[in-house]
Amino acid sequence: MSISFVIHSLEIPLVRPFRTSFGSQSVRDVVLVEAVSDNGVSGWGECVTMAWPGYSAEYTRGAVNVMRDFLIPTLAPLVGESAADSTPAPDSVRAALAVMQGNPMAKSAVETALLDLWLKERNLSLGEFLGAVRDRVDCGVSVGIPSSIEDLIQEVGQYVEQGYRRIKLKVEPGWDLDALRAVRNEWPGVPLQVDANQAYRRSDAEHLARFDEFDLLLIEQPLPEDDILGHKLISSVVSTPICLDESILSVDSAEGAIEFGATTIVNIKPGRVGGFLTARDIHDLCVEKEIPVWCGGMLETGVGRAANIALAALPGFTLPGDTSASSRYYKEDVTEPFVLDNGQLAVPTGPGIGIEPIAANLAEMSTATERVDV
Repeated sequence: MSISFVIHSLEIPLVRPFRTSFGSQSVRDVVLVEAVSDNGVSGWGECVTMAWPGYSAEYTRGAVNVMRDFLIPTLAPLVGESAADSTPAPDSVRAALAVMQGNPMAKSAVETALLDLWLKERNLSLGEFLGAVRDRVDCGVSVGIPSSIEDLIQEVGQYVEQGYRRIKLKVEPGWDLDALRAVRNEWPGVPLQVDANQAYRRSDAEHLARFDEFDLLLIEQPLPEDDILGHKLISSVVSTPICLDESILSVDSAEGAIEFGATTIVNIKPGRVGGFLTARDIHDLCVEKEIPVWCGGMLETGVGRAANIALAALPGFTLPGDTSASSRYYKEDVTEPFVLDNGQLAVPTGPGIGIEPIAANLAEMSTATERVDV
């Protein structure tokens, strides 16, 4: 069997600028990886990098280069060894990509495209393959840092009215206590959490302890990703549970953080950990350790969102994730939109990830395509 890969670069405007402690976006540069089999069936994966290395060391143009020049060519022997009518098995793909260091978001996109193709050959959904136990998942929403408290209240009010089951506020030094107080005063009972994206330091422990008065579900990634000790020290001062995001890069890093006492909740992002197989393995570890998990978001299009929703249907995902409706970020998605229903989204049941780009939308949003044959 031969497989052709097409790397699609897209630009999609956001419905409103999305600002965090590490930067702001008004247009999402998206990379979709399409794996095309001999019989014309396509598998899809989404690369969740950003245009600049702010959230992660990976960035979009670098990820495209790595996929084109290294990751996809690495799969050539594997594709040649596979059965004539079959895509390489998911575990084999992960093992082949593992010979390259780092680049988990690029690896995840390539791995997911082949996984989607492999599942379609077997008429099996991603949810079934991963072990989903629900047909719908509770949805939360992530609120960026706006220009004023008034804008914050207006935006949060829209999401509460739309039925989201959890609100997450992005925070940073200088934008935290007043914002939390305003939202909590307006909605005393709404499930609420915050995400710092590494914006604080160990010396901010007493300040972070003031977050306890707002009855938060968790404080996500307050310190730099490599400061595991700092997160443990913070947790001894702060009563609110500490959740790790950027620090969790693998099963081993998750186990280390849990055993060391640096976290009691884990945010699982498939792109950050290198794909859905590893995401499932981290989920299984956390279930064993009785650590709640939830599915984080990276402003995905419907391609990435569909796969995330399938993951979020696993039994250990007991907290609402960032699997919001398409309209949270995009006026028009590259796929059919995901629409919120009573604060939930339905888990796709079609083969593979259960969704594909709309050809006209893909063509309109595309800025470049690169083909790589294996």
